Amino acid sequence: MELILATVLAQTDDGGGVFANLILLIFYVGVMVGMWKVFEKAGQAGWKALIPLYNLFILLKIVGRPGWWILLFFIPFVNFVIAFMVSNDVAKSFGKGLAYALGLFFLGVIFYPLLGFSDAKYVGPAAA
Repeated sequence: MELILATVLAQTDDGGGVFANLILLIFYVGVMVGMWKVFEKAGQAGWKALIPLYNLFILLKIVGRPGWWILLFFIPFVNFVIAFMVSNDVAKSFGKGLAYALGLFFLGVIFYPLLGFSDAKYVGPAAA
């Protein structure tokens, strides 16, 4: 997400580009605020959600996966499988099911803020 935002913001375009950049910025802020709340619910400091790659490391820690799994996100095609597994683990760690995991995987921009601001409680690492 950070790479996409940086790429779009680096482009100079007239008219529509400014609007697209504003929409992406709103999405990015929404996801970061949602992840901040998810991290706090899981007993981590919310600011850790703001640092790229470190937030992924902390998310792996929250769901009970080993930290070296971050390397798997750099392998093409494997990263999609790992990302879904982590999304599923996040959902289970907060008492949610497969449908919520699919939402986190495909529509994280909506489902992370929903998870962060809902009354869902952290029940512990799902993968532990």
